[in-house]
Amino acid sequence: MTYVFGPVPSRRLGLSLGIDLIPSKTCTYDCLYCQVGRTTCLTAEPELFVPTGEVIGELKDALEKIHPDTITLAGSGEPTLHSEIDQVISFIKGITSTRIALLTNGSLLWRKEIRDRVSDADIIMPTLTTVFEETFEEIHRPHRELVLPLIIDGLKELREDYEGIILLEVFLLAGINDNKKELEGIRKVIEEISPDKIQLNTVVRPPSDPRAMSLDMEQLEKIKNFFGEKAEIIAGVSSNRRAGEYDPHFKDIVEMAKRRPITASDIADVLNITPDESKRILKGLLLKGAIKEQKHEREVFYTA
Repeated sequence: MTYVFGPVPSRRLGLSLGIDLIPSKTCTYDCLYCQVGRTTCLTAEPELFVPTGEVIGELKDALEKIHPDTITLAGSGEPTLHSEIDQVISFIKGITSTRIALLTNGSLLWRKEIRDRVSDADIIMPTLTTVFEETFEEIHRPHRELVLPLIIDGLKELREDYEGIILLEVFLLAGINDNKKELEGIRKVIEEISPDKIQLNTVVRPPSDPRAMSLDMEQLEKIKNFFGEKAEIIAGVSSNRRAGEYDPHFKDIVEMAKRRPITASDIADVLNITPDESKRILKGLLLKGAIKEQKHEREVFYTA
């Protein structure tokens, strides 16, 4: 499958079946901490980046075999850049009661038409890292049309317009946005946004830029207490269920890839699954950072 991946275990969403609406790596930001890599197409204008009909077809096929806890609009780019994301959400609502989550950097929510397109998602998970423009530029390296006051206004307007759950991720980088001035500024703005939860995150997988350094658990605990009762730490937190219990092949594939480079065909043959199933699971593992892709003489190999 090209657009549907997983299911993979999510720290926040349980067994999550992902939908990737954007080509890798098309985004509004080029974040220091991104685990997918450097942005190759920096844009702030929504387009029909991938065919909606094909996305819906893949999703329909996947849901005949899989019963996830959550269907997550996420992947290797910024999903709100897809101009027909509302049609995808509407289709999901029409065929299943499974909750829908939107994992977004929040950079386009200041545009009302974008907020309207995603309003039927059950959970929206935007990101806030700072309230200072200079820090914002350093961390996110945004498209030139995007300025921080607009983005913060968009998060406030989302709270006014949106009836679902807002889980606000605060992504923290050591030596950049973890000082008293930064944290006090973030806390003040969070009070104005009024999310349902504040989810503290930091670097847990190899980032696109080595300047992105993680905070340790002791630091995160102090910041959690500083932000108050709505705050929780999600960095490095696993579900109560082990990864292998979410998908019968997840653990097997990672173990295989630890021992030697493997191909999608190898996985399909050994586990007796279809090539489409193999590709769907591999894409989820790649986006989770559990395996890496390597190319050799036109063949793609995976290692862990």
